[in-house]
Amino acid sequence: MILRRHGVIATSKSPVVRSRGVKGSKYRGSETGEIAILAESLRRHLQRRQRAGIHILPNEQPDRAVTPDRTGESQHSARPEADLSAESPWLSAKNLDELRSEIGDCRRCKLCSGRKNIVFGIGNPHARLMFVGEGPGRDEDLQGEPFVGRAGQLLSDIITKGMGLKREDVYIANVVKCRPPENRNPEPDEVSACEPFLKKQIDLVRPQVIVGLGKFAVQTLLQSKVPITKLRGTWHHYQGIKLMPTFHPAYLLRNPADKKLVWEDIKKVIQELRGENT
Repeated sequence: MILRRHGVIATSKSPVVRSRGVKGSKYRGSETGEIAILAESLRRHLQRRQRAGIHILPNEQPDRAVTPDRTGESQHSARPEADLSAESPWLSAKNLDELRSEIGDCRRCKLCSGRKNIVFGIGNPHARLMFVGEGPGRDEDLQGEPFVGRAGQLLSDIITKGMGLKREDVYIANVVKCRPPENRNPEPDEVSACEPFLKKQIDLVRPQVIVGLGKFAVQTLLQSKVPITKLRGTWHHYQGIKLMPTFHPAYLLRNPADKKLVWEDIKKVIQELRGENT
């Protein structure tokens, strides 16, 4: 029997092995030697291919993108950027109900694995005032509604007692629609997966004023890394809509002394809604 591999010639009948490019004779006269020579020759061949810029073996196929399982069973490989194509149905949603329907049982990021409910948003679909927070917590995840826990109660007090509005008069949403584990901060890929839906929500509501609650909401909307402490209290703009950054209610629960700063921010929002800033 004759073996030929990249310049190596060996016969099963002869103990003598001839090899180009392999020095020494310590491998001659044994099957182990033949295997070692073959391995050395293959190693050098691969090195030459690598130096030539060839990184795929002849029979190797490049990885293919994994298509999301429409049954909802395999899902973390689904790429959020696919939802940005011109054919994506949710882009043409005419109202919030259609948008929520198109989002479906979302599997566009890893947060889907630990959630109880998708927390889409709630309130007046044509509200003049919209609040945007970071993401749902435990209570929100269980009830499927944003800002219903302790921080939510504080936000309700700001809306009703401070602004003289009803909660159903405004629209409330978050940057990410599923609860991060242990209420940790949303990670960049999670924000990227959900951000287009928030933008569509804003586009459909088209409020007069947005109040950004906390670092992640404000930095996402403004595409800025400036700390919330420097952004809050000053008017900014998002797609032609006035945006007021302020602290998140959860932050105020830990730092009640800063409630007065938020009240100063909210007073500016009230004046804007009343037309007193023109």
